Amino acid sequence: MRKGVKAAIVGGVFTVMVGGAGYGAYNIISTVTGDGGSSSAGAPGARRSGPPTSDEVKETSQKFLSAWAKNDASGAAAYTNYATNARSALQGWHDEAHITHTVLTAGTPAGAKVPFKVRATVSFDGKKRTMTYDSSLTIVRGDTTGRALVRWRPSVLHPDMREGDTLVTGESAAPPIEAVDRNDTVLTKAKYPSLGPVLETLRAKYGDDAGGTPGVETFIKRAGADGTTTAKTLLTLTKGKPGKLRTTISASAQAAAEQSAAKFSKSAVVAVKPSTGEVLAVANHGYGEWNAAFEAKLAPGSTMKIITAAALIDNGVTSMTGQAPCPSSVVALSQTFHNLTGMQPNEGATLSNSFQRSCNTAFIKLSDDLGAQKFAAEAQNRFGLGKDWQTGIVSYDGSVPVNGDSDDPAGMIGQGKVAMNPLNMASVTATAITGTFHQPVIVSPKLGDRQPATAQGLPNSTVYQLKQMMRLTATSSIGTATNAMAGLTGDIGAKTGSAEVDGANVSNSWFTGYRGDVAAAAMVEGGGHGGDAAGPIVASVLRAGS
Repeated sequence: MRKGVKAAIVGGVFTVMVGGAGYGAYNIISTVTGDGGSSSAGAPGARRSGPPTSDEVKETSQKFLSAWAKNDASGAAAYTNYATNARSALQGWHDEAHITHTVLTAGTPAGAKVPFKVRATVSFDGKKRTMTYDSSLTIVRGDTTGRALVRWRPSVLHPDMREGDTLVTGESAAPPIEAVDRNDTVLTKAKYPSLGPVLETLRAKYGDDAGGTPGVETFIKRAGADGTTTAKTLLTLTKGKPGKLRTTISASAQAAAEQSAAKFSKSAVVAVKPSTGEVLAVANHGYGEWNAAFEAKLAPGSTMKIITAAALIDNGVTSMTGQAPCPSSVVALSQTFHNLTGMQPNEGATLSNSFQRSCNTAFIKLSDDLGAQKFAAEAQNRFGLGKDWQTGIVSYDGSVPVNGDSDDPAGMIGQGKVAMNPLNMASVTATAITGTFHQPVIVSPKLGDRQPATAQGLPNSTVYQLKQMMRLTATSSIGTATNAMAGLTGDIGAKTGSAEVDGANVSNSWFTGYRGDVAAAAMVEGGGHGGDAAGPIVASVLRAGS
């Protein structure tokens, strides 16, 4: 082993350390494995098959980590199943990230997965700092060679890296920001974890506009979906001067959203101010760096009946007090639709009654009279869905496609191919109770010179009827949202949703509601009935107010 490299196995833990002095060649020495043959990671031998053995897992991971620690990019890459990609990334570890000293400590393998700790010293422009973090690798059998190899993923270098990312040290991609809420309360990832990805995006897009100056950082560079290059800071060598960036967030609503969403394994919630469209809170739990609250594309279940009811009223099909019979089942375009188990049929039901109880068959029964085209037009032209929202960060604007099959009536109860997220449904509720579509924003449209989307909105008579039905749904003895909204005072209303998912035994839970000038919507994957999981999240946010 060359001078400056130390390797040892102590208590079952393998550690490789490399000093900052030069980088030389390193000869991998084959060892004898427990099955009596030379390692598949070493000299050529008979082609092996099946999962890698424990000896192969240990040996291959050790040799890969040894080469990486010495900045032997080619040597380390040779122990991966995608050598070209691995070589480029590992070379960048030194050349672009300017890491001059690396300590990699492997833990005890769990099958083919090997956890390890990284201690990396960055030296740049006379500054030197060290970062530490945990990562892991997985050993697989090579498809063509049969060798035991590291399955190459950028996340081996750092768990937050994805395909296309690069690790860089230099002047930060954008000046740092001090994000504040609508009342000048400072917003940080440490206090509001869900805002982490949002704050990174805001910095990337508006850091220059906020008036700060860049520092020197080690960061993960990533091309965003909207063309913006974002950066996730891992280490700060020289601090920049942050510029102040005002958001529309309410710290109190955000705190409530974070706490309530964290009670479920996969959940997301958004709150908006109906009178302006300003986003008051956005929280996710269980989605990592992905902002599902703004970007998810999922069926929203019966919360979609807000739009369907509006379309039925606006197109003269029925009214709040008009007929909307609720049979036990109904057939539309050759598909049979049912209600939730336990719902009693009511052939004399009004639209208000069927809305409060969330009767699927009532809305499906009226789908022929309404038609898919008019339903889709209501969603887009009056509620502003699918109109290229300029929220200030990446967002999905909702979709109500016309398919020409049974997915069309299914869409009217929030199933089929309708796709929404909590941001969309919070906006739907805001439009329903004000009659005006205010496209949601999280920062002022003046930043980036953005032009918000516009829509026609709703007639006053439709708004009155929708508010009445949502209020009754949240307060009456038959309302599906009554339990979740219990204890909330003032002007309140809500709508529940349970969205069936192919292959899942339990439906997704959806809920949207309002209280005064706050509208919120939440989803909980696998949460069941809307009032059971998503409902308490929304109620918590509404209780916190703006």
